[in-house]
Amino acid sequence: MLDYRFIKENLDAVKENIRNRNMVADADIVVALYDQKTALITELQGLQQKRNANAAAMKQKLDAETRQKYVAEGKQLKDDIAAVEKKLADIEPKLDEAARKIPNMASPAAPVGKLDTENLEVKKVGTPRTFDFKPKDHVQLGESLGLLDFDRGTKVSGQKFYYLKNEAVFLEQALIMYALNILRKHGFTTFITPDVARQEVLQGIGFNPRGNESNVYCIEDEGTCLVATAEITLGGYHSGEILDKSKLPLFYCGLSHCFRREAGAAGHFSKGLYRVHQFDKVEMFVYCLPEQSDEIHEKLRLIEEEIFTGLGLPFRVVDTCTGDLGAPAYRKWDLEAWMPGRADAEHPDGDYGEVTSTSNCTDYQARRLNVKYHDDDGKNKYVHMLNGTAVAVGRAMLAILENYQNADGSVTVPPVLVPFCGFDRIAPKENAASPVYVSAKAKK
Repeated sequence: MLDYRFIKENLDAVKENIRNRNMVADADIVVALYDQKTALITELQGLQQKRNANAAAMKQKLDAETRQKYVAEGKQLKDDIAAVEKKLADIEPKLDEAARKIPNMASPAAPVGKLDTENLEVKKVGTPRTFDFKPKDHVQLGESLGLLDFDRGTKVSGQKFYYLKNEAVFLEQALIMYALNILRKHGFTTFITPDVARQEVLQGIGFNPRGNESNVYCIEDEGTCLVATAEITLGGYHSGEILDKSKLPLFYCGLSHCFRREAGAAGHFSKGLYRVHQFDKVEMFVYCLPEQSDEIHEKLRLIEEEIFTGLGLPFRVVDTCTGDLGAPAYRKWDLEAWMPGRADAEHPDGDYGEVTSTSNCTDYQARRLNVKYHDDDGKNKYVHMLNGTAVAVGRAMLAILENYQNADGSVTVPPVLVPFCGFDRIAPKENAASPVYVSAKAKK
């Protein structure tokens, strides 16, 4: 969250930032509640000083009438202090709730816009492949090669769940090992994180665990949720701690299952592996000094580019516009891989789809999670926190299947993955999509 004083002293800029980010938040209420809190604290301090003076006077030798006067005054001060403390206790959660709705300030360099169509393309890497046959989308490929089973995923678990089968199992593990080895080379500490986190940690990171628009699965009566990303568990790792400045920056990466309700998510390009309720992801997370975060943000993006360049996938980099940033982000880069299966009337050969992102969240999350470092001037200050996707396995696999498919229906495995998965080609299987059961109706 933003500092209350910052909101008060930069009210017009904060309001403009809310508009630019296409969010609903009331900065005026935050300032009004903050002013009330400040006045109550001043009043409370004054009453506490009087109480201390009264207590000191009571230690003196006093006649009965004077002592009684101080006793009565002390009782009144006690009641007055309790009343002010109650008002403070009532205001503080209201102030906190209102302030948490205020998004982080966006970078002045971020393009202003409301929709992801207004993101600014800044780089293209690789050239989309020209096919001499009609390419299939990844769902068709996955089913014909015996790699994906969405029908039984739906039968067993519900819509947007799926089974990975055969070579796809090894391809997923290869993608994970490929990404982890690149991050190990860059000095990251590796984690496998819990799949569950407390609601207060999710709120600190910027996820809303409640309401119809929440994107997370809550565990009833436990005060916990299934994590939507290892950003949550890595960000909560040092919550409430004061970090050693000499150890910063801390480069962490976490492998986790990710669970997302995807509330309100639909559309033609959400099919198959692109938008599902459960997937695996390797996430990067960094704690650093404020003056380091811009440079580290660039480093995280370059690592993402290294991963997808190594996979041989054409992609572009976009500078995310203010309306598509998400509340915690100061600035965000997205990598969008070329996906032939996104072909439509407007894009007959395919289109780009997001596969990774990296965000500099400055001290926004650190304030909510109370993560600080002890500075050379003797003061404790908030760290900056950054996150970035190394590989979201489902979307990376989607792009590989569609870009590396062959006319005979097979899929070539990117060379960098072959040492991890042990094969260089996924070939069609005889009757791969045929039933292996006899229906109850057929038995009759």
